[in-house]
Amino acid sequence: MWFGRTSDKKPARDEEELLQAGFRFALSLTHHTHDAEDLTQQSWLNLARRHGQVRDKSLLFRTIRNLFYDQYRRGKIVVFEPLEDDHVELAADDGSESAPAKGDLDVLLAGLRVVEREALFLNCVEGYTAEEIAKLTGQPRGTVLSLLSRAKRKLRRTAAEDSSPQRPNP
Repeated sequence: MWFGRTSDKKPARDEEELLQAGFRFALSLTHHTHDAEDLTQQSWLNLARRHGQVRDKSLLFRTIRNLFYDQYRRGKIVVFEPLEDDHVELAADDGSESAPAKGDLDVLLAGLRVVEREALFLNCVEGYTAEEIAKLTGQPRGTVLSLLSRAKRKLRRTAAEDSSPQRPNP
């Protein structure tokens, strides 16, 4: 058995659901699909090396969170510069890809701090209570409640600003 997989090389149903939950959590932290995939895979490998099989959701979430913050801190310390000065633009400038609408959920969530997005995700998507989130993240329950309240208030305010008609400046 490799990483808790059965002999037919397909992940067990529980492991697949655990991986999907881990990916969704990583996506809530990184806000980028490829980074979330990398973060989930690296966390899964780390846990599999240490424990053989990954079965505990809270342990997976904590590992993803710790790895995310380690990478985030490293990104602040180490400045990565391109190898060449002449880097190629990957996005097409012909307007084929439209920018996300102002009221798009991704844009709204991008306005939140990482800890607010994390708490909101765990509460709204995963269904954890403030007490459970506090245990998962190692924060006091009051802090979690405050993060949830601020995140929801910011989302409401940003959504209201985006939906209100723009007034001309006199």
